[in-house]
Amino acid sequence: MLKCWGIHTKKSVAALLATMMLTVSGGTAMAVEKDTTIKNVIILIPDGMANDATALARWYKGSSLTLDSMASGMVRTHSADAPIADSAPAGTAFATGHKSHTGYVGVLPDEATMPGQQPIAAGDAKKPVASILEASKLAGKSTGIIATSEIMHATPADFTAHYPDRKNYDALSMQQAYNGVDVVLGGGGKFLEPAGRKDGQDLIAQIKDQGYDFVTTPEGLKNSISSKLWGSFSPEALAYDLDRDASKEPSLAEMTTKAIDVLSKNDKGFFLMVEGSKVDWAAHANDPTGIISDVLSFDEAVKVALDYAKQNQNTVVVAVTDHGNGGLTIGSSDTTSNYDKTPLASFIDPLKKAKLTGEGLEAKLNADRSNIKEVLSTYFGITDLTDEEVKTIKDAKEGSMNYAVGPIISKRANIGWTTGGHTGGDVVLYTYAPNGDRPSGVIDNTDVNKYMTRVLGLDLDTVSKQLFVPAKAAFEAKGAKFTADTKVITVTKGSNKLELPVYKNIATLNGKNSTLNGVVVFNGVDYFVPQQAIDLIQR
Repeated sequence: MLKCWGIHTKKSVAALLATMMLTVSGGTAMAVEKDTTIKNVIILIPDGMANDATALARWYKGSSLTLDSMASGMVRTHSADAPIADSAPAGTAFATGHKSHTGYVGVLPDEATMPGQQPIAAGDAKKPVASILEASKLAGKSTGIIATSEIMHATPADFTAHYPDRKNYDALSMQQAYNGVDVVLGGGGKFLEPAGRKDGQDLIAQIKDQGYDFVTTPEGLKNSISSKLWGSFSPEALAYDLDRDASKEPSLAEMTTKAIDVLSKNDKGFFLMVEGSKVDWAAHANDPTGIISDVLSFDEAVKVALDYAKQNQNTVVVAVTDHGNGGLTIGSSDTTSNYDKTPLASFIDPLKKAKLTGEGLEAKLNADRSNIKEVLSTYFGITDLTDEEVKTIKDAKEGSMNYAVGPIISKRANIGWTTGGHTGGDVVLYTYAPNGDRPSGVIDNTDVNKYMTRVLGLDLDTVSKQLFVPAKAAFEAKGAKFTADTKVITVTKGSNKLELPVYKNIATLNGKNSTLNGVVVFNGVDYFVPQQAIDLIQR
């Protein structure tokens, strides 16, 4: 009888029984055992990638995507209390196996009103729950996160931090810095510096103090030989791939390659999350050029992961978006009467003329934006701007140029949009497993997490109980005095004094520091600490 021992890695039934292959030796069929134990999982998330986005990118590329060979099912994307999900709860579902509420990162919702959802138990609202990354770490695996957004943005934070407000970058990034993640690559450097933080802390110095090789250039990334690597390549988000300066920012594929190289040195395996963040941002702006740019960049990262998995035969690859966005359609109101006679070129040729995204285009305009027609002609191939379109571009707020020019190029390419927000339809699930153990049919976004944890032999409920103990009740049950503010928990009993800095994995008992296996979490209401911290106070 098979038994599951907490969070320790265990072989799946398929791996224990092995895959039997028939070979011929001297004319005799022989059964040969093939070890298909899964040690690694790589999940790649193209945030906000609607189904038509992949079709558009495929036509633009002129050949199949790597993703095409991996399609295995569909995923429902709703959150706990809404049919259309925000990225924070959508990513939380992938990371933790629990649905949540808009803006909530790595914590349970305070209400669950969608059909089929169970009510939230008393006392569980906003309670932190373990992610697959945290469980992998406790199982001895190496872990990593990559994003083209700020690294403390919703999706990467879902796997590495816990707080019911995705905008609280101070709380999220502090947890990320102290949560023992081996590889962190992306943007958001300004939110690690004192000037970019409300708490004024120098998080870069703290990251370096923990032994990370902190790099800021592609060359630094390439040359690093450290097993702990933090790459921060932009003050905020990275550029769209079409706009990217390769001397200043690595591609998503390059970051994925480096992360796998570092993480794969661990014999116990690894977990890696890779996000193509700005597919979503382009969709919000109804900017098809930005979408194509970053879908194709994302697909190159998928190829890196898939090639590694096929070569090593011990890695599962999952690629799935968290939700649709924009309601993108190949075809618009202008093709209502001739949709079946509209040639492919009428969709693709206007897009092929674009040499930059709307975001990249902004830097080409002069201060008074008097060169709009020249710039649009040079970089977008558009020579017939209307007066209204010129005014739209001229009046666009700084940092929002893709919102101005996205609809302009969409009209010329017969690309339709229904919204500037997220959409609630099912999305495509892409998977690869060397043993053929892949989910199929229409599944829930929480089932993606359940699949990944199953193949790695992880038990997230057990990990949650180890990492997130309600602190006040647990310490007071030991007869200790508990006090706390948003910076530190202080526990005293007799001559013992225990200090636990909030959002860090440090415990100071009577002046002596030790490292906990998880971070201290404050969810705005209550404090949660690893069981290790509770055990430091004797009864």
